[in-house]
Amino acid sequence: MKVLLLGTGTSTGVPQLGCSCSVCKSDDIKDNRLRSSLLVTKDNEKLLIDCGPDFRQQMLLYGITKITDILFTHEHYDHVSGLDEVRPFREVNVFAEKRVLDMFVHNMPYVFNAKPYPGAPKIHLHEISDFNLLFKVASFDVQPIRMMHQRLPVLGYRIGKFAYITDFSVVDEAECDKLKGLDVLVMDALRISTHPAHLSLAEALELVKKLQPKKTYFIHMSHDMGLHEEVERTLPEGVFLAYDGLEIEIAD
Repeated sequence: MKVLLLGTGTSTGVPQLGCSCSVCKSDDIKDNRLRSSLLVTKDNEKLLIDCGPDFRQQMLLYGITKITDILFTHEHYDHVSGLDEVRPFREVNVFAEKRVLDMFVHNMPYVFNAKPYPGAPKIHLHEISDFNLLFKVASFDVQPIRMMHQRLPVLGYRIGKFAYITDFSVVDEAECDKLKGLDVLVMDALRISTHPAHLSLAEALELVKKLQPKKTYFIHMSHDMGLHEEVERTLPEGVFLAYDGLEIEIAD
């Protein structure tokens, strides 16, 4: 199984518009971050997690010509706004909680009304109603992880010995148990200073210490995290700042 990080930035991306800080002006390509999303591939199956405003660019950049299944973590714009761009792929299965699916139906009537607009994608909606149960997406066994993004309930996902958890500030003990025994954890770490809805770098490192994955890659980083090369030198063994285009191979 392979994981390709399509984007590793926060909602504004990096560089951030109108900013002239050292990170936004950096010549290091690892300091350029599209909005967070990733692709899990096994054999010929491709599973996308989140579909934000950079989706079209990401598909072109990495030569991805077909997506059939998408998991959504929550409904914030930087995670969902690329869904209309699946039109060339014609038919897609979408998995999310009810309120997220309801938002798609409300915002995209040309797709979901009785007479869809000609050329609209065929999107099949699948509700995740019990985050304590595994469910199938193609041949992937997916375990939802309940977390809180300040006051908003969100989902992370575990697939085998890999997990992706983003946009959260709180995760309960019972959910932490679902994250034990991982080979690779990709997780939220917004910046150095604290934030009410995201983990800071120090808070993320504390959770890594608790969960003990073999390797951890931080994502959803803002320019306030600092320069990639400088920050990564400070991290403990087995912990890394992720970057756009990073590919990780994980044993099934």
